[in-house]
Amino acid sequence: MNPTDDRRRWQALGVGLVAAFMTLLDVSIVNVAVPSMDRALQASPSDLQWVLSGYALTFGLVLVPAGRFGDARGRRNAFVVGVALFTVTSALAGLAQSPGWLVAARLLQGVAAGIVNPQVTGLIQQLFRGAERGRAFGLLGATIGISTAVGPLLGGLLIQLGGEAHGWRWVFFVNVPVGVVAVLLGWRLLPTRAAGRLDRHRLDPVGVLLLGTGVTCLLLPLVQREQWPSPWKWALIPAGLVVLAGFGFWEHRYGRTRTPLFDLGLFRLRSYTVGAVIALIYFGGFTAIFFIFTLYLQNGLGYRALVAGLAITPFALGSALAAALGGRLVTRFGRPLVGIGLVMVLVGLASVVLVLRGTPHGSVPLLTALPLLLAGLGSGLVITPNQTLTLSEVPVPQAGSAAGMLQTGQRIGSAAGIAAVGALFFSSLADTDGQWSTAFRHSLLLAIGIVALALVAAAVDIVLNHRAAHRR
Repeated sequence: MNPTDDRRRWQALGVGLVAAFMTLLDVSIVNVAVPSMDRALQASPSDLQWVLSGYALTFGLVLVPAGRFGDARGRRNAFVVGVALFTVTSALAGLAQSPGWLVAARLLQGVAAGIVNPQVTGLIQQLFRGAERGRAFGLLGATIGISTAVGPLLGGLLIQLGGEAHGWRWVFFVNVPVGVVAVLLGWRLLPTRAAGRLDRHRLDPVGVLLLGTGVTCLLLPLVQREQWPSPWKWALIPAGLVVLAGFGFWEHRYGRTRTPLFDLGLFRLRSYTVGAVIALIYFGGFTAIFFIFTLYLQNGLGYRALVAGLAITPFALGSALAAALGGRLVTRFGRPLVGIGLVMVLVGLASVVLVLRGTPHGSVPLLTALPLLLAGLGSGLVITPNQTLTLSEVPVPQAGSAAGMLQTGQRIGSAAGIAAVGALFFSSLADTDGQWSTAFRHSLLLAIGIVALALVAAAVDIVLNHRAAHRR
């Protein structure tokens, strides 16, 4: 291979990873800025909830259609449009003068993030093969791990530097220069659409509508669980499942003569199906940990946002290191590597529960550092190898929509996990008359149970692969 072409591929990946980091960071970085936004804009609790959850909602809604668009019309076009929109909406969010303005900007930010992310995964599928693809996914996994965990720390730093009155605006403004550079480099470095593909692909508007409606019905009661007290909100979940069943029927019928939004035949690939299930369950467990740990440290123990962010840093560092390593090892060890990672996560989180029994409040960040580092190392061996294995047999022309469906499952898992673990956290807090440590331990045990379910799924796949190899 020409060294120049090889260098260009990795440069294109670097641009994609920067954009992915920026969009995924905005899932968590805004959490620590909520008190400052409240004071600056006199926002209601409902407004603040939409600032946080609206981003995740619109992010999840557009992943599959955006991935399909990139497959059909070229990943460079979709990537550049998505990053440009994210840059503009970040500036609008930072300039917000009212709660409604900020909420609208956050909703559009989520749309932009949902456009960008499947293009990055599809780009890896398109540009890399074999061990190199594992390395590329390792870098993506490191990006996901760092962005997920470092958000509270970076947000705390920006607010401290910018001041309580305007520091929250810099949480959004920091995306602008990065986004401008990513747009320019993305247009220059990312490959263009293959000639002749435009007229052969249609974007299946009915499929887009059905999938969007179904995902909205699933996510809305989860992300608005605190603001919608009526129990009737949970009726949206079975309604969403019915709509998604209709989506499956439509895609099967539509795919007989045309290219569907998502090829259901991918679920005949066990690697894709098992990997998607593991991702759905695992994100339901591990994402919720940051939510309850931040609440415990800040609201329960009175730590500042910066200290709370530092307390989560060992997990982020461990995840980043192991993700890069896991990307190199996954082609050699396969699904057992994911199983090892899940065991490490479980041991690390169980150790957090043990060290916090009877612990003085002042030593919590210090005593949880080593267990969280172990859990982070395990997480890095889960996310990257699992994503590599899940997409390993997916044809390149379907890479964007396959990655979009995988990430949609992750978003649904995250929302469901935070809702379930958060509900147990607050109910335990009420039942124990404000015993924050007890509430944290109870909810962390639930998160551990969810991660254990992901380990069961991985173990089943390992056993089936072993039997198949033995028969051969």
